[in-house]
Amino acid sequence: MSSVKLSQLVKKYGNLEVVKAIDLEVQPHEFVVLVGPSGCGKSTTLRMIAGLEEITGGSVSIEERVVNRVAPKDRDVAMVFQNYALYPHLNVAENIAFGLRIRKTPKAEVTTMVAEVAEILGLTDYLHRRPAELSGGQRQRVAMGRAIVRHPKVFLFDEPLSNLDAKLRSQMRAEIKRLHKRLEVTSIYVTHDQVEAMTLADRIVVMNDGIIEQVGTPMDLFLNPANTFVAGFIGSPPMNQLPARVGGTAEAPTAEIADQLLPLPPLPELAERIGAQVTVGIRPEHANVHKQGTNPIKVELELVETLGSEALLHTTLAEKPFIIKTETEGYYDMLHDVSSFTVNTDQVKVFDADTGRVFGQGAA
Repeated sequence: MSSVKLSQLVKKYGNLEVVKAIDLEVQPHEFVVLVGPSGCGKSTTLRMIAGLEEITGGSVSIEERVVNRVAPKDRDVAMVFQNYALYPHLNVAENIAFGLRIRKTPKAEVTTMVAEVAEILGLTDYLHRRPAELSGGQRQRVAMGRAIVRHPKVFLFDEPLSNLDAKLRSQMRAEIKRLHKRLEVTSIYVTHDQVEAMTLADRIVVMNDGIIEQVGTPMDLFLNPANTFVAGFIGSPPMNQLPARVGGTAEAPTAEIADQLLPLPPLPELAERIGAQVTVGIRPEHANVHKQGTNPIKVELELVETLGSEALLHTTLAEKPFIIKTETEGYYDMLHDVSSFTVNTDQVKVFDADTGRVFGQGAA
């Protein structure tokens, strides 16, 4: 039962602080994904957990044991890197077994363990091949096998799918998810790809500029972003965000977007901000163009991007880009005539124009 706990974790390079006193607790068997833009501190955080980066302040605990001064090899963690890091002169079996041989594991035990891991990862037929004879996906499976065979307390993944094409990334995401379900090892995974995060994670940690913006399940972050950064980072396409002025009354507030009125949820915080500037957020999936509703919002259609069963309608609203995501079946011929949409009031998010904080829910 291996938990990982970060307490006021700090990393500085000289005067540059790249990880800023973050707190996070990963539960046993949990799959947690650290996601954020390049330079946000996610990989540095992972490397501090692994012991590959010196900790400036705070602590890392694994299984309730502080490991700040414990050597990487003694932390009982296994890391899978972006670049595979395979030995080109060794075959698949030898690459998988390398760590075991360094630890002087008995030869018969090594053979058995390698065979078991190869079966799990579908590598049995490739054990005698060298890395140059494998595809990118197969090489990544070998790298994962080398980590799995050690039976570590914690798996650490540092953008392991970045070098694969889109189809292979999709396949490997599914394999990693199945593997975690089978092995139930506590896992921490770093990526800049929010689709990977949404697909793989039990919980997502959204990082930005060295801090944690929000922690939650994929759907919680999708439906209830804590601020404009999370709203704009999670979701594909991301949430539409529009500047607006609060109008109406405390009981029936509205957003004045250019010359149009959009009903807002009656949040207590809005009652104090009648006349103030806010940012209104609407998910592309929540803008409905097929059913007539009250208070339609007019848009100007610029482009229809057909994706098969779905389409993205690129429109403008109040001279700002506004994307609508909609189904095509039964509606395709109508899409080029779209000029308005409706949205349920409870699906509209309202953010503070200055701080970016969402109204109506506690900060994560």
